Amino acid sequence: MSRSSGAPVVLMVAEKPSIAATIASALGGGAEASRGGISRNCPVFEFSGAFRGKPAQFRVTSVTGHVFSTDFPPELNNWDATAPAALFDARTVKVEEKGGSTSRHLQAEARGAAFLVLWLDCDREGENICFEVLDCVSASFRFDPDASRARVLRAKFSSVTAPDIEKAMRTLGVPNRAEALSVDARQELDLKVGVAFTRFQTQRFGDRYAQLNASLISYGPCQTPTLFFCVARHDAIQAFRPEAYWELRATVAGEVELLWDRGRVFDAGVGQLFWGVASGAAHAQVAECTQVDDRRVRPIGLTTVDMLKAASSRLKMGPHQAMSVAERLYLRGFTTYPRTESSAYGPNFELKLVIGLQREHPEWGHFVEDLLGEKQRFTLPRSGLDAGDHPPITPCRAATREQLSGDEWRLYSYITRRFIASLSPDALYVHHRTEFSVGSETFHSSARETIDLGWTDVMGMAGDSETRPSFTANQSVPLDMLKLHEGLTQPPGYLKESELIGIMERDGIGTDASIATHINNIQKRKYVSVEVGRVMVPSKLGITLIHGLMKIDPELCMPTIRATIEGEIKRIADGKATFESVVPNGDFSACDCPVLCSVLWAAC
Repeated sequence: MSRSSGAPVVLMVAEKPSIAATIASALGGGAEASRGGISRNCPVFEFSGAFRGKPAQFRVTSVTGHVFSTDFPPELNNWDATAPAALFDARTVKVEEKGGSTSRHLQAEARGAAFLVLWLDCDREGENICFEVLDCVSASFRFDPDASRARVLRAKFSSVTAPDIEKAMRTLGVPNRAEALSVDARQELDLKVGVAFTRFQTQRFGDRYAQLNASLISYGPCQTPTLFFCVARHDAIQAFRPEAYWELRATVAGEVELLWDRGRVFDAGVGQLFWGVASGAAHAQVAECTQVDDRRVRPIGLTTVDMLKAASSRLKMGPHQAMSVAERLYLRGFTTYPRTESSAYGPNFELKLVIGLQREHPEWGHFVEDLLGEKQRFTLPRSGLDAGDHPPITPCRAATREQLSGDEWRLYSYITRRFIASLSPDALYVHHRTEFSVGSETFHSSARETIDLGWTDVMGMAGDSETRPSFTANQSVPLDMLKLHEGLTQPPGYLKESELIGIMERDGIGTDASIATHINNIQKRKYVSVEVGRVMVPSKLGITLIHGLMKIDPELCMPTIRATIEGEIKRIADGKATFESVVPNGDFSACDCPVLCSVLWAAC
C-alpha cells in the first residue's frame, strides 16, 4: 500500500469480517491489500483515499459481534454460597468474549488513528457494540467521546451494496449512548432475573420432579412467557368439553352447497323443529341475486416479524433458521438488513430502481415488466409504519436458484416476490351471493369471480374463479339434498409457530431481533417440541414448570413483567429514563419499574 506522507489515519470498524471486506472493496476500489491482526478472525484492509476532502489512510477491520458480555463476578457462581435472592442487588462485570484477542486487536489498530468510523449494525445492539469498541480503543486512540464527537463517527446503512456504503460514508453521524445504555440495562436485568430464578426453580423443582430428568430448569424473562403461551393453549385443549350442535344442510344444482342462515343450534329439539319446517319442501326458491365488488389489498413492506411468520407458515422454516438464512442473504449483499420494524419505505427510497434490478429475472421478470413496461401497472406502496430504523426487508440485487442454497433461495424468493407484490395492483373480485328459501327457512350460496389477479399472481396465491351456476330471482330449483346434521364442537389446536410469533409481538415479548432466539430456546431445553404443521406442543417438563410458577406467582410467567421491562428499556433508548432508575441495584424504592420490583420483592 502506498502511503501519503502525513495523511491522517481513519480506522473503520465493522461488526463482522465479511462486512469489513465489503466496505473496503466499496470505498477502496477493491482494497486487495490486507493483513492479519492480533485477532486472526479479523483481517485488516488498508488503502489510500480521501476523507472530508483531504488525503487519508484507511484501516478497515472488524469485531465478531459483541466484544463483552455481562456476568456476575466468579465468587457469585457458587450456588451453595449465594442465595438466589442475593443476586438482585449484586454487582455485575463486563467479561470479554473469546480470550481478549478482539480488545487487544482493536487497541493495536487504533494506534496513530485520527478518526474512528463505526460500521456496526444499525440497531440498538449495534449501538451498544459501538461503545464496546470505544472502550477497547480508549487507551490507544486518545479522545473524549463526549467532547470530540467529530473524531468518533457512526455510519448508518441498510444494505452492504456499494451505493449504500458510499451514501453512509457521505452522511456520517455519531453513536447514540442512550440506545447503547438501553442494551446494557436489558442485559443486566435479564441476567439477574434469569440466573436468580433459574437457580430458584432448579432447587425448588429439581428434587420434587426428579422423574422429569432435568438437571437445570432454566428461567428467562422472555423465554418463560413464550413457554406460558404454549402451555396456556395446551391447558385450553385439555379443559375443552365438546358440545353437540345441529344444522340444516342442503345442496342444489348438483354440487352447490347452501349455507343455513341460522348457522348452528345447540338444542336437539330446536333442530328437529326447523328440520320439520323445511323438510316438506321439494324445491329451493331463489329470493335474490346480488353481486358486490371486492379487493384484496397489496401487502405493505416486509418487517422482520412478518418475515418470520411467513417463513414458518409458508416455507415451513423455523424462525431461528429463517433469521440465520436472512443474515446470510444480507451479508452476501442480496437483501437489506433483516431486522426492522418498518413497513413503510422512506420518501427517498428508489422503488423503481430497486425493482428494475429484477426486470430480466427468469422466474418473475415478466411480473416486473408488467409494472414498468407498456402496461404501467406499477403502484405506489401502501402506507405503513416508519419506525426510523431500517427500510422493509427488500432485495438488493437479482439472484437465481443456482447462486443460492436451497433455504437461501426459498427465503430470497419470498422476500423478492413480496417486494414486487407490494408495488403491484390490488387483486379485484366480484362476490356473487344468492339467497334461497326452503319452506320458511333461509339459505344462501356464494361464489367469487376473479377480475384482476393483481399482486396475488406473483405471490402464487391466486386461485381460479369459483364455479358459479346461473340463478335468477324467483327461480325454483329442485333440492338435491336436505338433512339435519349433528356434530360436535372441536377444541382449539395447539399454537402454530406463526401464531406464537404474532402473540409475542403483540405482548412485547422479545424484539424483532430476539423473538426467534426465545422460541429456539424453549425447543433446545425440551420444554416444547415442534410437531407436524409447525405446531408447538409443550412437554411434560414445560407444563410442570409453568404450572409450578403459576402457583408461586402468575406474574413470573405471564407477559406482564416482560412488557414492563421492554417499556422501560425503550424509555432509556429514547432518553426519557436513566439506566440507574430502571435497573435495581439494591435500592428498589429508586426503581421506576413497579411491576418488576413487586416480583423481585416477592422472590426476595
